[in-house]
Amino acid sequence: MYAVVRTGGKQYRVAAGDVVEVEKLEGAVGDSITLEDVLLVSNGDAVQVGTPRVDGASVTAKITGQYRGNKIMVFKYRPKKRIRVRKGHRQYLTRLQIQSVNA
Repeated sequence: MYAVVRTGGKQYRVAAGDVVEVEKLEGAVGDSITLEDVLLVSNGDAVQVGTPRVDGASVTAKITGQYRGNKIMVFKYRPKKRIRVRKGHRQYLTRLQIQSVNA
């Protein structure tokens, strides 16, 4: 059984036991959270597609880490204008361990 959930503007395919990294969610390490924004639930041949969400479906997950991702460099350059801007960005991330998919 798996589900497609939406969090942080992105969609993730998750099943029980999976570990996913999503954009920062509130909560401490060890807390259990429920993701209500379930777009699709599949149980073998039975597939439920929401419009836009599946009613009554949820995914239970445990927060196993709060950290920052790798730094990405952003470099803007305008030729012949002496304009060079270099910036870095590190996104805050949350690591989730999926406990169960409830249809």
